[in-house]
Amino acid sequence: MKILRNILALASMLYCAVVYGQGFTMPETTVSWTVKSEHVEDSLYRIVFTGKVADGWHTYGLESDLYPTAVEFGELQGYTLSGEPVELSESTDYDGMKVFFNEIVIGQDIVRTTGEEFEVKGELTWMGCTDTQCASPEYKDFSVKIEKDSAAVSAADKPAKADGGRGFNWGLIIEAILWGFAALLTPCVFPMVPMTVSFFMKGSASPAAGRFKASMYGLFIVLLYTVPISLIIFITWLAGGETVTADIFNWLATHWIPNIIFFIVFMVFAASFFGAFEIVLPSSIVNKSDKGADKGGLLGVFFMALTLVLVSFSCTGPIVGTVLIKSTEGEFWSPMITMLAFSLAFALPFTILALFPSLLKNLPKSGGWLNSVKVVLGFVEVALGFKFLSVADQTYHWGLLDREVYLAIWIVVFTLLGLYLLGKIRFANDEKVEHLSVKRLALAIAVFSFVVYMIPGMFGAPLKALSGYLPPITTQDFVIGQASAQTGAVTEAPAVPAGSKSAEYGLHLPLGLTGYFDLDEGLEAAKKEGKPVFVDITGHGCVNCREMESRVWSDPQVLEILRNDYVIVALYTDDKQKLDKSEWVTTPNGDVLKDLGRINSYIARTRFGVNAQPNYVLLSPEGEMLAPVRGYDLSIPGFVEFLKSGLSR
Repeated sequence: MKILRNILALASMLYCAVVYGQGFTMPETTVSWTVKSEHVEDSLYRIVFTGKVADGWHTYGLESDLYPTAVEFGELQGYTLSGEPVELSESTDYDGMKVFFNEIVIGQDIVRTTGEEFEVKGELTWMGCTDTQCASPEYKDFSVKIEKDSAAVSAADKPAKADGGRGFNWGLIIEAILWGFAALLTPCVFPMVPMTVSFFMKGSASPAAGRFKASMYGLFIVLLYTVPISLIIFITWLAGGETVTADIFNWLATHWIPNIIFFIVFMVFAASFFGAFEIVLPSSIVNKSDKGADKGGLLGVFFMALTLVLVSFSCTGPIVGTVLIKSTEGEFWSPMITMLAFSLAFALPFTILALFPSLLKNLPKSGGWLNSVKVVLGFVEVALGFKFLSVADQTYHWGLLDREVYLAIWIVVFTLLGLYLLGKIRFANDEKVEHLSVKRLALAIAVFSFVVYMIPGMFGAPLKALSGYLPPITTQDFVIGQASAQTGAVTEAPAVPAGSKSAEYGLHLPLGLTGYFDLDEGLEAAKKEGKPVFVDITGHGCVNCREMESRVWSDPQVLEILRNDYVIVALYTDDKQKLDKSEWVTTPNGDVLKDLGRINSYIARTRFGVNAQPNYVLLSPEGEMLAPVRGYDLSIPGFVEFLKSGLSR
């Protein structure tokens, strides 16, 4: 076909030479081109080539056998191509060929990979003809500038928003707010209520000054919780940018050392809540802060807030730890935002009481109920603590906490909590339950209902509401019945091509899906099968990843597309297994990456511009991005549209 094309082109040039010799006048160019860019959505742009065809002339389309119009791009800096060029204008049938009179319009989608300004450069080639002769092939260099856009969601700057967008995890923020309100009811915090009221009832020079001090009191509480974590993030960012900060939080969230420490800390706090001992900060620190509160003005207000934060540490410490660790899945801003949400909720009741001290008479008095709250929190701390042990177990493949073992622990813990609420179990500091209140009964019913909900999970039920907390169902030894696409239950590990690197990693995909755990292998398989690639940037300790798999991937339509239309590649960014020396990766700054998780994390950052999990990338078999990166989003229709957009492009 190429030889025929060259022969025809040569013949047309010879014919033109004869015609020119007979006095034929050629236009300066047979097609006059203009090039512009259009912002489609998020990081997706379209380069539009519009050609005005000279009167009496026509040109050929992208797929013409005679001499096709072609677009060639230069070095891809700041963007990647998404799909192939397409004809946006209507062609005309002419002598059995599709040609364009008057105008030809071509579009090429690109995906932005930087927030900075960049240029799209390349060359257009085409040939114009009349009814009797053709001109020589023509060429035109083009360049179109894409302006800097701070609002544009770029793969290098931050994870894209769904259909390309991740954004903040509002579920986590709401959870942080609820924890902030719940902390008020803990026995370390609630006794501070009358102290707050007493301090602000001393009066101020004027009502306006009193309101100002009360507002500053709330602000100081928020700052004392938020500023320290923000400083840590800012210092690490100065030391090495967002990548270093994300790596530190990723280490905290996935390495066995911090996870075992957090597990032990949670068990110690739980024992304290059960009454085994009391955890308090050194009295010298608290006393100095308390003395500072006696000073007047804003300094006294600050020390009052500091006293509250220090005294409440033994109850808010584990809550703060839970909030922070759940928000450290690679996001730069999430720890600060979630801590701000927690502290705002925690500070709000104290601020209101500082503004309106008379509200104290409407609050319940301290008593045995506070110790009951503390014990309930102790049971919750035990359950949450095992999540840290589970993360270490999964990332290092210890095999200690399979799904049924984890579920068995939670079933026992919450059964004991239900019995405690019914008064069947008492701890050292508890008052005897003479009668069962309606509130305790309602809580007991809720807890036992939760236990009943968990029991089928011992036999393979998916338990989608807990999917983010439980180990993958592939770790479960016994599942009743056959594998089910609806539940995700699998009786054996999914197949990975024998002899591949992926087979050696010992990893699994959810829902009985098959795929790869090495990007190069997945791309090679995609070329052979003629399918696009679905890249799952995930982690063993990623709560949101498990939730996406259980709630979104398990949808029949989503699962069918993943199983039949894509080659799946899962990149576990927190897997700690060491690789052979031949698989090590050396970064441009000389760092040698030796374990699977660090290599996958490096690929996710440098190739796709994301530092968090989960994120999903659609690639052509040649490795070109087909759509903006999609993050955590539980919209099933949105995910289906995302997958279909990759197929169409």
